[in-house]
Amino acid sequence: MTDRVPAVLEVPDCSEDRALKQLPGTRPEPLRSLPVRPAKRPFVKNVILARLSIQQLAAIGDCVEPVVLKERMVLQEPKRPVEHVYFVESGLVSLRVVAAGSMLETAVIGYRGAVGTSFLWGGHLSTHQSVVVFPGSAHRIRVEDLRRIMKAHPEVRDHLFEFVQALTFQCVQTGLCGVRHHREQRLASWMCLASEAVDARVLPVTHDYLSSVLGLRRAGVTETLIRFEEQGLIRKMRGVLQIDNPKSLEEKACCCYKLVSGAYALSSMRSLSEEQAS
Repeated sequence: MTDRVPAVLEVPDCSEDRALKQLPGTRPEPLRSLPVRPAKRPFVKNVILARLSIQQLAAIGDCVEPVVLKERMVLQEPKRPVEHVYFVESGLVSLRVVAAGSMLETAVIGYRGAVGTSFLWGGHLSTHQSVVVFPGSAHRIRVEDLRRIMKAHPEVRDHLFEFVQALTFQCVQTGLCGVRHHREQRLASWMCLASEAVDARVLPVTHDYLSSVLGLRRAGVTETLIRFEEQGLIRKMRGVLQIDNPKSLEEKACCCYKLVSGAYALSSMRSLSEEQAS
C-alpha cells in the first residue's frame, strides 16, 4: 500500500458567502458587493509544478496522489508500461540502465524534475529503472490524466519538455563522462549534481553505492573520498557525506558538472522568460 503525505495542491475558493440578516419591520438593505479574496498559490517545491499557473495547478491537483518515497523504492522498471509520472518534492531518484545483470546510473532526479516523462516521446514502455536513493516525497499522477490535462493546458506540456531536454542532456553527458574523465572528477561531479538536485549539502550515500552506480572500484572510491576529506572538501560519517566546501569541490569536478547544471538552469530561465512575456 502506498504511504501518504499531506496534499498541498489544493487551491482555495476565491469567493466568500455571507448570510444577510434582516430585522422584522425594516427595509431590506441593498446588496453590496462583497470583497473577493485573491486565490492563494499553494506551496510546492517541485520546480515544474511551481512554474504553473493557479488554474493549471488546480487541474493537476484534482488528479495527483501524494506519496512517500522510501529508500530503494522502485518507481519504474525497464520495458514496463509507464503508468504514473512522479513530480519529486524531496529526496533523490536514480535513473539507471540495467542490462545483463549490471547497472549504470545515467541521471539523478530531485525536486527540479519528474520521473516517468518518457511517455512524452510517444513511448509506452520505460527505458530506465528508477530507484529512490534518498527518501522524500512526490506527487503522483496517472499518465492518462496528465495527457488529458496537457491537452487542455498546453503550457503544462511545454514545462515538462523543458525538463526532459535537460534530463536527456544529462543522460548523454553521463555516458561521455564515464569514458573520458577520471575517478576524482566523476566523484566530485556526482556529489555536486546530487547536492543541487536535493538542495542540501548532506548526502546519505555510502561508498558501496557510489562504486556501483559509477562503475568504480570501491577501494578507489574510498581512497578518493579520504583525499577529499583531507583537503577539507567533505566530511565522511557513517552512511553520510557532508559537503563542507562546495566551491572547491566544484573545481575538482569535470566539465560535465557545469554543463549539466547549466542545462537545468537554462531550462528554468526559458520558462521564466516565457511567463514574463505572456
